[in-house]
Amino acid sequence: MDFIHSMKFPFIIVMGISLIALAVAFWLIEWVMAKDTGTDAMRKISDAIKAGAEAYLRRQNITIITLSGVLSVVIFVLYAFVRKHNEHDPAGPMALALCTTASFVAGAACSLIAGYIGMWVSIRTNIRTAAAARTSLNDALRIALRGGAVAGLFVCAMSLIGVGGLFIILKLLGFPFEKIPFMIVGYGFGASFVALFAQLGGGIYTKAADVGADLVGKVEAGIPEDDPRNPAVIADLVGDNVGDCAGRGADLFESTAAENIGAMILGVGLVPYFGWKGVVFPLVARALGILASICGVLVVQTEEHEDPMDALNIGYYLTSFLSALGFAGAAWWMLRSEAAPNAWIYYTTCGFIGILTAQAFVYITQYYTEYKYRPVLSIADASKTGPATNVIAGIAVGLECTAVPIIVISVAILASFKLGVMALGPAAGLTGGLFGTAVATMGML
Repeated sequence: MDFIHSMKFPFIIVMGISLIALAVAFWLIEWVMAKDTGTDAMRKISDAIKAGAEAYLRRQNITIITLSGVLSVVIFVLYAFVRKHNEHDPAGPMALALCTTASFVAGAACSLIAGYIGMWVSIRTNIRTAAAARTSLNDALRIALRGGAVAGLFVCAMSLIGVGGLFIILKLLGFPFEKIPFMIVGYGFGASFVALFAQLGGGIYTKAADVGADLVGKVEAGIPEDDPRNPAVIADLVGDNVGDCAGRGADLFESTAAENIGAMILGVGLVPYFGWKGVVFPLVARALGILASICGVLVVQTEEHEDPMDALNIGYYLTSFLSALGFAGAAWWMLRSEAAPNAWIYYTTCGFIGILTAQAFVYITQYYTEYKYRPVLSIADASKTGPATNVIAGIAVGLECTAVPIIVISVAILASFKLGVMALGPAAGLTGGLFGTAVATMGML
């Protein structure tokens, strides 16, 4: 069989791009770390935040690792000795138990690594962004974005390396490719388990510290919010780094890992149409999306007098455009066969729907959170008459802003499902439609 049409080539693409993403992430770390760290007073505060964040995350990770170890033993025992084996299982009880447990451990480990690296970089990027902001808007924007991009690249790359690596190992061990996705579902569960504790632990910590800092500082001491004279502010900023960086990184890792495996499982149902390519397609499309993201991050820069959101939007537009091209190319290559010669067109459209949905979220979020639009202006105007009208206006806008995303998501799901059904016809049943929604989700993520 020609090498390009064998199963080796897609995995070379997936693993190769993942390693490129990690290399770029390390280069971004080096680039950020070379920047100025500001004054002694700035470093004093930054060092306190860094010490607190690292201490908290270290303690949290010890708890997560302990609980993960206990749960991995429980999973193995349940699969090996308690769960009843049936003819539809992808492997025997012991093999299934080992694969599920190993996948769970791998998912948890990769999630911890992605979350920790993201926070490690963030607590060092913060002071460099603040120092750059004293002299240059463009430098501050680029440092902040590139420091944050490290977490994004690690999340996506570790997800692909984990899922792709497990797939390769099991294939080399002789398992049929259509059964492997069912044997690595533990990977997504491990990632979800870590995300549960990382997101909630960091989130609860930061909200408790935030409220405490506000009560002590603004209410009792009468000093401004986030004033360094208030010791609770340090705890609040520690929580921001732990919850919004490490916790969010673990949460995003869980989303990408679960989506990868879920789409691969749905691809198994389309083996009669696409063979192994339908199963591997989600990994290839995600890998090409990483390349698009790298390009988008590197082009972002702004003039000193411009709105930085304009520069960020340009980077996002470029990323979306390149992602769409990669998606179309991957679909043409992997979702086209004699049984369904035009299916790739429909599934490409599903991917476009997902990309456009993400773009819509950008506009919706900007409209409801930027100072120059009606929602924020209305809350500010309500604040003139006191805290009561401020609370009422804020709650009203908060409830209102959920409506449009619900409508957008509903339309995207229905449209992608319909296109998935049209791609393969009624003979494929609901599987084609469900795969269409999975492809749209891939485009959105």
